Amino acid sequence: MAITQQNHHPKSEQKLLKLCSFWQPRTATISPSSQTHNHQTGGASLSNVKPSGYVSSVAMSILPARRRLRLDPSTKFYFPNEPGKQVKSVVNIKNGSKSYVAFKFQTTEPKSCYMRPPGGIIAPGESIFATVFKFMEHSENNEKYVAQNRKIKFKLMSLKVKEGTDYAPELFDEQKEKVTIEQILSVVFLDPNQPSSALGKLKRQLEEAESAIRTPKKPPARNRLGVGGGALVIDEWKERREKYLARQKVEAVDSSSS
Repeated sequence: MAITQQNHHPKSEQKLLKLCSFWQPRTATISPSSQTHNHQTGGASLSNVKPSGYVSSVAMSILPARRRLRLDPSTKFYFPNEPGKQVKSVVNIKNGSKSYVAFKFQTTEPKSCYMRPPGGIIAPGESIFATVFKFMEHSENNEKYVAQNRKIKFKLMSLKVKEGTDYAPELFDEQKEKVTIEQILSVVFLDPNQPSSALGKLKRQLEEAESAIRTPKKPPARNRLGVGGGALVIDEWKERREKYLARQKVEAVDSSSS
């Protein structure tokens, strides 16, 4: 009986064999014409499949660059509002990366604001203080003068460098495609007669910065801080400030005599 049933539908068995042979894998190579045909008819081809590395590189280009430096305060320079005096602000910069990092400051008001140091190289895990010097002029409308100076901005840039690199501002021009903008810092003026947490923190950080200058932890083996040029700039600025004060006194005497 079993043999009788096996020969009962020979045509159906032939159709089944043909159907099974359609799904068997073929080892023949794909010709360029067939690839073109698949592309035109919507068929999937390997040329349309993007590798995972390509996708990750696109994602990395969209994401913001990871910051190497940590700032305290993080986004602002605090100055005491004292017209006719030299005022100072300070920021603590820490290298939170595992590499040596060069940093450099730029400001929208280079004629009245100077950094010490204006740039340098920080070792992994190391931190330094950067101090801003500014001379506050006397003004008939102090509120307007302060409002104008609030527009001052400071840009902090960083660049990954090798250990033993000597600091030079030209590093940022030579490798501009690798430079990262760490932060844009704005300016805030504080009333020195009005106690506040920001004013208290500013005084503490200025004392720590001055103490760090007097008693450095260890002298760098190479030129890692750009303090040489910065010191000359500050001396020049002090001389210009003294001339300004002398001119103010002459104008005051002239106005009183008239």
